[in-house]
Amino acid sequence: MENVFEWARACLHQADIDEKLALTHQAKLALDQGGLDYTELCAATPISLVRFPERPVLMSPRAMPKRKLGSAEGVAAFFHAIAHVEFMAIYLAWDMVYRYRGMPVQFYQDWLTVADEEAQHFELIRSHLQGMGLAYGDLPAHGGLWDHAQDTEANLLARLAMVPRCMEARGLDVTPAIIAKFSHVGDSASVALLARILHDEVGHVERGSYWFKWLCAQQGLEPEHQYRLLIQQYYLGGKPKGPFNREMRIIAGFSNAELDWLEDTST
Repeated sequence: MENVFEWARACLHQADIDEKLALTHQAKLALDQGGLDYTELCAATPISLVRFPERPVLMSPRAMPKRKLGSAEGVAAFFHAIAHVEFMAIYLAWDMVYRYRGMPVQFYQDWLTVADEEAQHFELIRSHLQGMGLAYGDLPAHGGLWDHAQDTEANLLARLAMVPRCMEARGLDVTPAIIAKFSHVGDSASVALLARILHDEVGHVERGSYWFKWLCAQQGLEPEHQYRLLIQQYYLGGKPKGPFNREMRIIAGFSNAELDWLEDTST
């Protein structure tokens, strides 16, 4: 394959995990070697045709069993949940490439790169889980992340607001404290893994911020106002609750005004 949209379609419609990972890395190699074509051969198929593995069993977030990090089982369940987030992030990045046409070439290159990094994260966590005697799919997982993709299928601005600039940005808020907990108990392997993911996720959110602002400029929209409107429209409950990691979010392209609004509990 040479066409970026064919790569994306193949990855989104491939339910086998290892094949999806291999295709993602092959596409990134093609990108690095300058061998990708960006011609739009045909329109994107509906998001309902995207295929997922049979396992893990998906449950609503409220139905997921509660486990704490204080036990070996809790730690394993935590990393299984993170593995699922990273696996779904591969889909989300590829769907960004596949679904939204007419963008600059750099847009597709950015999100293919994100897909490859998410695949690396998943592989690292899957190996970490195997050291705990657990395989991805052995535990249930929640399907909430993909719900946001389905909700924003026809609206790129909403997708950018809800996925990189909302759901993925939450990782910037919560991961440092989790790293501190693993550091406190001397789990250096978990600390290194989570620190690697956190570093990359700052870049992913930054790409979301960049393209959100770029698209707002193309459409003559004020980005801070548009961000507030889209979060209020698509986020259940109106907007996420803090605390927010202002330092990392600023690096990732958030403005102080956006952060002030997120932190304002009166709105």
